[in-house]
Amino acid sequence: MLRAMMRTDTTEHNELAIATAKRRTFAIISHPDAGKTTLTEKLLLYSGLIRTAGMVRGRKGGKTAASDWMGMEQERGISITASAMQFPYKEAIINLLDTPGHQDFSEDTYRTLTAADSAIMVIDAAKGVEAQTRKLFAVCRLRRIPVLTLVNKMDLPGRPPLDLMTEVEQALAIHASAVNWPIGSGSDFAGIVTRADNRVALFSKTAHGGATKVDVQTMALEDLAKSGRVSPEVMAQVQHDLELLTIAGNPLSHEQFLGGEVTPVFFASALTNFGVESFLDAFVQLAPAPGARLADTDDGGEQSIDPIEQPFSAYVFKLQANMNPKHRDSTAFLRVCSGRFERDMVVKHHRLGRDVRLSRPHSLVAQERSTVEEAFPGDIIGIINPGVFAIGDTISVTGGFRFKPLPQFQPEIFARIRPTDVGKRKSFDKGMEQMAQEGTVQIMRSLNDLESLVAAVGRLQFDVLQYRLRHEYRVETVLDTLPFTCSAWLEGDPETFKRPSASMIVKDQRGRVVVLFGDHLMKTIARDRNPDHVLKDMG
Repeated sequence: MLRAMMRTDTTEHNELAIATAKRRTFAIISHPDAGKTTLTEKLLLYSGLIRTAGMVRGRKGGKTAASDWMGMEQERGISITASAMQFPYKEAIINLLDTPGHQDFSEDTYRTLTAADSAIMVIDAAKGVEAQTRKLFAVCRLRRIPVLTLVNKMDLPGRPPLDLMTEVEQALAIHASAVNWPIGSGSDFAGIVTRADNRVALFSKTAHGGATKVDVQTMALEDLAKSGRVSPEVMAQVQHDLELLTIAGNPLSHEQFLGGEVTPVFFASALTNFGVESFLDAFVQLAPAPGARLADTDDGGEQSIDPIEQPFSAYVFKLQANMNPKHRDSTAFLRVCSGRFERDMVVKHHRLGRDVRLSRPHSLVAQERSTVEEAFPGDIIGIINPGVFAIGDTISVTGGFRFKPLPQFQPEIFARIRPTDVGKRKSFDKGMEQMAQEGTVQIMRSLNDLESLVAAVGRLQFDVLQYRLRHEYRVETVLDTLPFTCSAWLEGDPETFKRPSASMIVKDQRGRVVVLFGDHLMKTIARDRNPDHVLKDMG
């Protein structure tokens, strides 16, 4: 019997190891309009999860992106919330975190990045490295997340590929290594050549545009000139660029990639599907499987949580209410860090110090829910949240530790908000509490608790707040923006703090004292006036 039990344990261990090795959990990051959501949909197309891809910014009545579910997202054509999708691709299981690209939604994006093992950075071939790209890459570097770079929109007029490679290196302070190289650009974009074997993939536009898989013809680079498929000018440019890369380019080291020292660079057109499949093939080979994660132990030390050797553990990186108006519930998104998850299992809730049952687990693509019977390290699952989960919560079978805290971000805009109908106050308070728990906004109160404010990283978060209060809680609101642009925690007695005129003292949801300033100059003046107090930036 003992031998049989050992065989069972060994079999389960091996199954867990195999399942974990197949997982690729990643986020797509980019500046707005670089084509991130289009790429997301094309990955679903090539996985077989969807049969046809719709335009992200379609005409009225047209299709919207498969990953966008909120009405406001569909109206504006941008991703506002981070969604999670799982799909098989050949021998791999892909967990895709489609993060918001709009600069006002960086806080949700940053939290979602903690759940990723790697990231795909999408760059517009005409615009290069933009401001939001730099911010998101900085977070990846801070958390040592390896990044693959995809230069998108090669079918449109853009900058020379060598210039884009140089800009990636200079702007992001990382080595760039071209895995493939474009054959032509704009209307002349005909395909890509893989540098490792000098094999060419030539693409043909289909009658359905980018809605279906593209036709591909492969050949050796030396046969390309003879084929007559590209002009002598394009051929000469490709050969010139490849020679330069051979002489002065960076070699691709998988170890350096995993260490965040080099980013593999690919060229494609997500709109026409040119280069998407070969990029996904390379991503599966390069991107890491889920690895160990550091946690703080209850006795004040640190512990490395191995995905295979440790029993089930996970943490909450996102809360979202009312994803489906018919359900009117809240979903906690969990990143599985170790062990096997099974439906209805009972685990320890580390913050609350009690056991909870993980019932009704599901995965999501847009508003479509699928019940999850089991999950493995790297997987993202949604759990119905009856008010017991908060962002950053750790759950596990064993207890005794907590995963590292999720980053917090300093709000930059502040406002007062109130319902237009005082009779809707109860619904208003319920909606405000829900969205504060999700991190859509932060709620701050005056020191005497008589006045409340809302704070956010960007203005669009206030738009989302009002939109969701209107559509989910039937509450119309009035929002008055306040003249403050930065803030800091105050360490010291607020009664003796000498604040500048353009400032305000409040407290956050945890009861910590916060000072709001009209600008950074006022913050500097306050520091100089109060040597016995500490102004600590949020972050």
